[in-house]
Amino acid sequence: MATAVGQNPFNLTAAGELGSHRETMLDNELLLRTELGRPKRRGYGSPGEGYIFGRPNDARHGGADDALHGWPRNLSTTTLPFAKKDKNASRDFMALNKAAVQNGLVTAGENYEFRATHDVRRKTAGSENTRLRTRRIPPTMVFGISTRPSTPIFDLLEHKYQDKWLQQRRQQELAKRKEETQKRKHLWDMKQKRNPSKVYETRASLLRTYQNPVEDAPLWQMPKFKSSAKPSLETFRSPQAREIAFRNFESDQISRKGKLGHGTYEPAVN
Repeated sequence: MATAVGQNPFNLTAAGELGSHRETMLDNELLLRTELGRPKRRGYGSPGEGYIFGRPNDARHGGADDALHGWPRNLSTTTLPFAKKDKNASRDFMALNKAAVQNGLVTAGENYEFRATHDVRRKTAGSENTRLRTRRIPPTMVFGISTRPSTPIFDLLEHKYQDKWLQQRRQQELAKRKEETQKRKHLWDMKQKRNPSKVYETRASLLRTYQNPVEDAPLWQMPKFKSSAKPSLETFRSPQAREIAFRNFESDQISRKGKLGHGTYEPAVN
C-alpha cells in the first residue's frame, strides 16, 4: 500500500505506531486500515523476478514431443499416464471388530491392542479372492425409459371421459339408493315383528331412571366480600346513568350478532 513520503506505513495498521512491528502486518488484510480519503487497496504482491508460474513437468509421459524425438528405450510403463497404479488397500475395520468380539474383546483398550497386533485389508477388484460378478444380459434387452402412450385425442373430442364419469356417478347413486331402501325395509320389518329378546322402555321405567337435576354449589367467597365489597373503579357518573346505559345496551343487542350482542349489526331480513 502506497503511503505519503515520510509517513510511517504502520500507522495504517491495527497496531499503529505503538507495539511491535512486523513486515507481514503490511500484507495482512485483517490488520490493515483504510487511508483517509482513499479507497482500500487489495491485492497480492509479485513474487519477484525469475519466478516461473505453473507446474513442473519433469517426467516424460510419452506424448507427441517424445514421439517426434523418438521413443526412449528405458521408458517404463509405470511412468505412463494410463498405467495401472497399485493402491494400498484400506483396513477392514468391520472384519477387525468382528474378530475382536469373537475373541471376547469388547473394551476400547482391548480393541486397540487387537488392531495393533492384527491387520485385515479390504478386498480389491484385482485380488485373487475377489471375483467380478457380471450379469448376463439377453441380446433382446432394451435400455432406457418406456415411451408414454399418446393422448387419445378422439376420446377427448367426444367427451368420452365426461360420459364415463357421469355413468360412474349414476351407478354410485343407484347403489346408495338401493342400500337406503334395504335399510328402511329392514327397520319396517323389525317394527312389524317385535323382537321378544329386546326390552322396550315404558313410562314407568323412564320415570324410575330419571334423576332430578341438581344445581351446582356456588363458588366460595370470603365473607367480607359478599355484602360489603365495592368496585375499585366506577365508570358511570351515577347509578341512574348506569341503568340507562344497560337499558340501551339490551335494546341494541337485538340487531347485533353474537351471543352477548357485541358483534356487528345484522342486515334486515325480509
